[in-house]
Amino acid sequence: MAIQHAVLALLARGPSYGYELKSAFETAVGPQWGPLNIGHLYQILDRLSRDGLVIAERQPQPVKPDRVVYEITDDGRAELDRWLTAPSPRSGGFRDDFFLKVTAAARSGAADTVRTVLANQRGHLMRELRNLDGLRRGADDPVVRLLLSAAGRHVEADLAFVDDAEAALLADGGVTLAGLAAGRPSVAGSADDAGEARAAG
Repeated sequence: MAIQHAVLALLARGPSYGYELKSAFETAVGPQWGPLNIGHLYQILDRLSRDGLVIAERQPQPVKPDRVVYEITDDGRAELDRWLTAPSPRSGGFRDDFFLKVTAAARSGAADTVRTVLANQRGHLMRELRNLDGLRRGADDPVVRLLLSAAGRHVEADLAFVDDAEAALLADGGVTLAGLAAGRPSVAGSADDAGEARAAG
């Protein structure tokens, strides 16, 4: 779990408490991540404590409620080292809402539906790319700039997929879509598929 290990990395720099960790996390990873939910952070800290990776100490304050300060343990440092030296697989594999949307649109056989899905996604990604570029140019922290650049690379890859989908599904005048709608793979350019596509049109 990436956030769990990021919290361990922050605690490796010294003991800290919930809201301080939230602020440190958001500063470290930059605006592309979005705000860290404090309730979720406390769930992570509770889990780390139960697993023996951090220890929690309640510190009384004169006016405010007691503050719980967390400190990384030797086991926590070992787990952090293990995580840092292991490769990172994609957390969600290749399961993606847009992939499913393309699948549904393509199997409908309707070229207009496919065009709409791809055009809407392209517009969204272009806006996202412009936003990330503006954030990157405004970032002072070199690591935050690097993370924003990486986010931009992901968006560029998504845009390339939109282009690939357009070429694969729309470039043959409906042959591929007709085959998909009929529930069979289409061999683009085959005479039978082309004839069926013309008949369907």
